[in-house]
Amino acid sequence: MAMLTRDGVNLYYEIHGSGPVILLSHGYSATLEMWRGQVPLLSRDHKLILWDMRGHGQTDSPEDASAYSEEATVADMAALLDAAGAEHAIVGGLSLGGYMSLAFYLAHPERVRALLLFDTGPGFKNDEAREAWNKRASETASRFETEGLRSLQSRNREMAMSNHRSAAGLARAARGMLAQRDARVMKSLPDIKVPTLIVVGGDDTPFLASADYMAAKIPNAAKIVIPHAGHAANLDQPEMFNQAVRQFLESSCQLPASSS
Repeated sequence: MAMLTRDGVNLYYEIHGSGPVILLSHGYSATLEMWRGQVPLLSRDHKLILWDMRGHGQTDSPEDASAYSEEATVADMAALLDAAGAEHAIVGGLSLGGYMSLAFYLAHPERVRALLLFDTGPGFKNDEAREAWNKRASETASRFETEGLRSLQSRNREMAMSNHRSAAGLARAARGMLAQRDARVMKSLPDIKVPTLIVVGGDDTPFLASADYMAAKIPNAAKIVIPHAGHAANLDQPEMFNQAVRQFLESSCQLPASSS
Protein backbone atom coordinates (compact mmCIF):
# COMPACT_ATOMS: atom_id res chain seq x y z
CA MET A 1 0.00 0.00 0.00
CA ALA A 2 1.29 3.43 -0.90
CA MET A 3 0.36 7.01 -1.71
CA LEU A 4 1.13 8.84 -4.94
CA THR A 5 0.75 12.62 -4.93
CA ARG A 6 -0.36 14.22 -8.20
CA ASP A 7 -1.33 17.88 -8.43
CA GLY A 8 -1.66 17.99 -4.66
CA VAL A 9 -4.02 14.98 -4.51
CA ASN A 10 -2.88 11.88 -2.64
CA LEU A 11 -3.88 8.73 -4.54
CA TYR A 12 -4.04 5.52 -2.53
CA TYR A 13 -2.85 2.40 -4.35
CA GLU A 14 -1.55 -1.11 -3.80
CA ILE A 15 0.83 -3.29 -5.82
CA HIS A 16 0.67 -7.07 -5.62
CA GLY A 17 3.00 -9.54 -7.31
CA SER A 18 5.49 -9.03 -10.10
CA GLY A 19 5.63 -9.40 -13.85
CA PRO A 20 3.64 -7.74 -16.65
CA VAL A 21 1.40 -5.02 -15.22
CA ILE A 22 -2.38 -5.11 -14.80
CA LEU A 23 -4.09 -1.90 -13.70
CA LEU A 24 -7.64 -2.37 -12.37
CA SER A 25 -10.05 0.46 -11.57
CA HIS A 26 -13.15 0.06 -9.39
CA GLY A 27 -16.72 1.18 -10.04
CA TYR A 28 -18.31 4.39 -8.83
CA SER A 29 -18.61 4.53 -5.00
CA ALA A 30 -16.70 1.26 -4.67
CA THR A 31 -13.00 0.99 -3.76
CA LEU A 32 -10.07 -1.28 -4.54
CA GLU A 33 -11.47 -3.65 -1.90
CA MET A 34 -13.85 -5.02 -4.53
CA TRP A 35 -10.90 -6.78 -6.22
CA ARG A 36 -9.70 -8.79 -3.19
CA GLY A 37 -11.04 -12.01 -4.72
CA GLN A 38 -8.93 -11.45 -7.84
CA VAL A 39 -5.62 -10.63 -6.12
CA PRO A 40 -4.38 -14.24 -5.67
CA LEU A 41 -5.09 -15.10 -9.31
CA LEU A 42 -3.86 -11.95 -11.00
CA SER A 43 -0.78 -11.37 -8.84
CA ARG A 44 0.49 -14.90 -9.52
CA ASP A 45 2.01 -13.96 -12.87
CA HIS A 46 1.54 -10.18 -12.96
CA LYS A 47 2.23 -6.98 -11.10
CA LEU A 48 -1.31 -5.99 -10.13
CA ILE A 49 -2.02 -2.32 -9.42
CA LEU A 50 -5.22 -1.47 -7.55
CA TRP A 51 -6.22 2.04 -6.57
CA ASP A 52 -8.93 4.28 -5.14
CA MET A 53 -10.17 7.01 -7.49
CA ARG A 54 -10.49 10.64 -6.44
CA GLY A 55 -13.20 11.06 -3.82
CA HIS A 56 -13.18 7.33 -3.07
CA GLY A 57 -11.78 5.17 -0.29
CA GLN A 58 -8.42 6.29 1.06
CA THR A 59 -7.67 8.70 -1.79
CA ASP A 60 -8.09 12.42 -1.16
CA SER A 61 -11.34 14.25 -1.85
CA PRO A 62 -10.30 17.71 -3.06
CA GLU A 63 -12.80 20.50 -2.51
CA ASP A 64 -12.35 21.90 -6.02
CA ALA A 65 -15.05 20.36 -8.22
CA SER A 66 -12.83 20.80 -11.29
CA ALA A 67 -10.38 18.26 -9.84
CA TYR A 68 -12.88 15.50 -10.69
CA SER A 69 -12.99 14.71 -14.38
CA GLU A 70 -12.38 12.04 -17.00
CA GLU A 71 -9.15 13.79 -17.96
CA ALA A 72 -7.89 13.91 -14.37
CA THR A 73 -8.72 10.24 -13.86
CA VAL A 74 -6.89 9.20 -17.02
CA ALA A 75 -3.89 11.27 -15.93
CA ASP A 76 -4.00 9.58 -12.50
CA MET A 77 -3.90 6.18 -14.21
CA ALA A 78 -0.90 7.20 -16.30
CA ALA A 79 0.86 8.47 -13.18
CA LEU A 80 0.25 5.16 -11.40
CA LEU A 81 1.85 3.27 -14.29
CA ASP A 82 4.79 5.68 -14.20
CA ALA A 83 5.20 5.14 -10.46
CA ALA A 84 5.28 1.37 -11.04
CA GLY A 85 7.85 1.76 -13.81
CA ALA A 86 5.43 0.39 -16.40
CA GLU A 87 5.55 1.66 -19.96
CA HIS A 88 2.41 -0.31 -20.78
CA ALA A 89 -0.15 -2.50 -19.02
CA ILE A 90 -3.26 -4.58 -19.30
CA VAL A 91 -5.88 -2.00 -18.29
CA GLY A 92 -9.34 -2.75 -17.01
CA GLY A 93 -12.11 -2.06 -14.58
CA LEU A 94 -15.74 -2.39 -13.59
CA SER A 95 -18.48 0.06 -14.54
CA LEU A 96 -16.96 3.56 -14.16
CA GLY A 97 -13.55 1.88 -14.01
CA GLY A 98 -14.24 0.12 -17.30
CA TYR A 99 -15.31 3.35 -18.97
CA MET A 100 -12.17 5.06 -17.70
CA SER A 101 -10.12 2.18 -19.11
CA LEU A 102 -11.60 2.91 -22.54
CA ALA A 103 -10.87 6.60 -22.04
CA PHE A 104 -7.31 5.72 -21.08
CA TYR A 105 -6.90 3.71 -24.28
CA LEU A 106 -8.21 6.62 -26.32
CA ALA A 107 -5.64 8.95 -24.71
CA HIS A 108 -2.71 6.49 -24.50
CA PRO A 109 -3.18 3.57 -26.91
CA GLU A 110 0.56 2.87 -26.93
CA ARG A 111 0.47 2.09 -23.20
CA VAL A 112 -2.28 -0.55 -23.35
CA ARG A 113 -1.53 -4.24 -24.05
CA ALA A 114 -5.12 -5.43 -23.56
CA LEU A 115 -8.45 -4.23 -22.16
CA LEU A 116 -10.61 -5.85 -19.47
CA LEU A 117 -14.13 -4.38 -19.51
CA PHE A 118 -16.43 -5.58 -16.74
CA ASP A 119 -20.13 -4.65 -16.43
CA THR A 120 -19.52 -1.35 -18.14
CA GLY A 121 -20.50 0.78 -21.11
CA PRO A 122 -18.82 3.18 -23.55
CA GLY A 123 -21.06 6.19 -22.97
CA PHE A 124 -23.85 7.52 -25.17
CA LYS A 125 -24.29 8.78 -28.71
CA ASN A 126 -27.83 9.96 -28.07
CA ASP A 127 -28.10 13.30 -26.27
CA GLU A 128 -31.37 12.35 -24.58
CA ALA A 129 -29.91 9.12 -23.18
CA ARG A 130 -26.84 10.99 -21.97
CA GLU A 131 -29.01 13.60 -20.26
CA ALA A 132 -31.00 10.86 -18.51
CA TRP A 133 -27.76 9.26 -17.27
CA ASN A 134 -26.46 12.60 -16.04
CA LYS A 135 -29.73 13.28 -14.25
CA ARG A 136 -29.28 10.02 -12.33
CA ALA A 137 -25.66 10.93 -11.58
CA SER A 138 -26.80 14.28 -10.19
CA GLU A 139 -29.47 12.58 -8.08
CA THR A 140 -26.82 10.21 -6.71
CA ALA A 141 -24.65 13.18 -5.79
CA SER A 142 -27.57 14.85 -4.04
CA ARG A 143 -28.24 11.70 -1.97
CA PHE A 144 -24.64 11.69 -0.72
CA GLU A 145 -24.96 15.37 0.15
CA THR A 146 -28.17 14.87 2.12
CA GLU A 147 -27.74 11.35 3.54
CA GLY A 148 -23.97 11.11 3.80
CA LEU A 149 -22.32 7.70 3.60
CA ARG A 150 -25.51 6.03 4.91
CA SER A 151 -26.81 5.96 1.35
CA LEU A 152 -24.22 3.29 0.49
CA GLN A 153 -26.10 0.74 2.58
CA SER A 154 -28.92 0.54 0.05
CA ARG A 155 -26.67 0.37 -3.01
CA ASN A 156 -24.92 -2.43 -4.89
CA ARG A 157 -22.79 -4.99 -3.11
CA GLU A 158 -19.43 -3.58 -4.26
CA MET A 159 -20.51 -0.17 -2.97
CA ALA A 160 -21.93 -1.33 0.35
CA MET A 161 -18.69 -3.18 1.20
CA SER A 162 -16.55 -0.07 0.64
CA ASN A 163 -15.03 2.19 3.28
CA HIS A 164 -15.01 5.86 2.29
CA ARG A 165 -13.80 8.95 4.09
CA SER A 166 -15.94 11.60 2.40
CA ALA A 167 -19.53 11.66 1.19
CA ALA A 168 -18.82 15.08 -0.30
CA GLY A 169 -16.00 13.57 -2.35
CA LEU A 170 -18.34 10.91 -3.72
CA ALA A 171 -20.87 13.61 -4.61
CA ARG A 172 -18.26 15.62 -6.50
CA ALA A 173 -17.05 12.44 -8.23
CA ALA A 174 -20.60 11.72 -9.41
CA ARG A 175 -20.92 15.14 -10.99
CA GLY A 176 -17.40 15.28 -12.41
CA MET A 177 -16.43 11.67 -13.24
CA LEU A 178 -19.62 9.64 -13.48
CA ALA A 179 -21.42 12.21 -15.62
CA GLN A 180 -20.95 11.94 -19.38
CA ARG A 181 -19.90 14.85 -21.60
CA ASP A 182 -19.71 13.54 -25.18
CA ALA A 183 -19.47 10.45 -27.38
CA ARG A 184 -15.70 10.42 -28.04
CA VAL A 185 -15.11 7.14 -26.25
CA MET A 186 -18.06 5.41 -27.86
CA LYS A 187 -17.01 6.51 -31.34
CA SER A 188 -13.47 5.24 -30.75
CA LEU A 189 -14.42 1.57 -30.24
CA PRO A 190 -13.77 0.43 -33.86
CA ASP A 191 -10.22 1.82 -33.57
CA ILE A 192 -9.24 -0.40 -30.64
CA LYS A 193 -6.37 -2.64 -31.74
CA VAL A 194 -5.60 -4.65 -28.59
CA PRO A 195 -7.16 -7.88 -27.27
CA THR A 196 -10.31 -7.02 -25.34
CA LEU A 197 -12.35 -9.06 -22.86
CA ILE A 198 -15.92 -8.00 -22.13
CA VAL A 199 -17.57 -9.61 -19.10
CA VAL A 200 -21.12 -8.89 -17.96
CA GLY A 201 -23.35 -10.46 -15.33
CA GLY A 202 -26.36 -12.20 -16.80
CA ASP A 203 -28.61 -10.35 -14.35
CA ASP A 204 -26.99 -6.96 -14.96
CA THR A 205 -29.84 -5.90 -17.20
CA PRO A 206 -28.83 -2.23 -17.69
CA PHE A 207 -25.45 -3.26 -19.12
CA LEU A 208 -26.32 -6.28 -21.30
CA ALA A 209 -26.96 -4.09 -24.35
CA SER A 210 -23.74 -2.16 -23.71
CA ALA A 211 -21.77 -5.41 -23.64
CA ASP A 212 -23.35 -6.47 -26.93
CA TYR A 213 -22.59 -3.09 -28.48
CA MET A 214 -18.93 -3.13 -27.43
CA ALA A 215 -18.51 -6.71 -28.61
CA ALA A 216 -19.90 -5.74 -32.01
CA LYS A 217 -17.83 -2.58 -32.39
CA ILE A 218 -14.44 -3.56 -30.92
CA PRO A 219 -12.51 -5.70 -33.43
CA ASN A 220 -11.97 -9.29 -32.24
CA ALA A 221 -13.38 -8.64 -28.77
CA ALA A 222 -14.37 -11.63 -26.64
CA LYS A 223 -17.62 -11.39 -24.65
CA ILE A 224 -18.61 -13.61 -21.74
CA VAL A 225 -21.91 -13.50 -19.86
CA ILE A 226 -21.65 -14.77 -16.27
CA PRO A 227 -24.92 -16.46 -15.26
CA HIS A 228 -26.59 -15.61 -11.93
CA ALA A 229 -24.43 -12.50 -11.52
CA GLY A 230 -25.42 -8.87 -11.20
CA HIS A 231 -23.46 -5.65 -11.67
CA ALA A 232 -20.38 -6.94 -9.83
CA ALA A 233 -19.88 -10.31 -11.52
CA ASN A 234 -16.52 -10.74 -9.80
CA LEU A 235 -18.26 -10.69 -6.41
CA ASP A 236 -21.39 -12.65 -7.33
CA GLN A 237 -19.65 -15.46 -9.20
CA PRO A 238 -15.92 -15.17 -8.40
CA GLU A 239 -14.90 -18.61 -9.64
CA MET A 240 -16.53 -18.20 -13.06
CA PHE A 241 -15.27 -14.63 -13.30
CA ASN A 242 -11.70 -15.59 -12.44
CA GLN A 243 -11.78 -18.48 -14.90
CA ALA A 244 -12.94 -16.18 -17.70
CA VAL A 245 -10.17 -13.67 -17.00
CA ARG A 246 -7.53 -16.38 -16.65
CA GLN A 247 -8.49 -18.01 -19.95
CA PHE A 248 -8.39 -14.65 -21.71
CA LEU A 249 -4.94 -13.87 -20.33
CA GLU A 250 -3.69 -17.29 -21.38
CA SER A 251 -5.10 -17.10 -24.90
CA SER A 252 -4.59 -13.42 -25.70
CA CYS A 253 -1.75 -12.12 -23.51
CA GLN A 254 0.81 -14.94 -23.70
CA LEU A 255 0.25 -16.02 -20.11
CA PRO A 256 1.44 -19.60 -19.50
CA ALA A 257 -1.43 -22.08 -19.25
CA SER A 258 -2.42 -22.85 -15.65
CA SER A 259 -1.79 -26.33 -14.33
CA SER A 260 -4.61 -25.99 -11.82
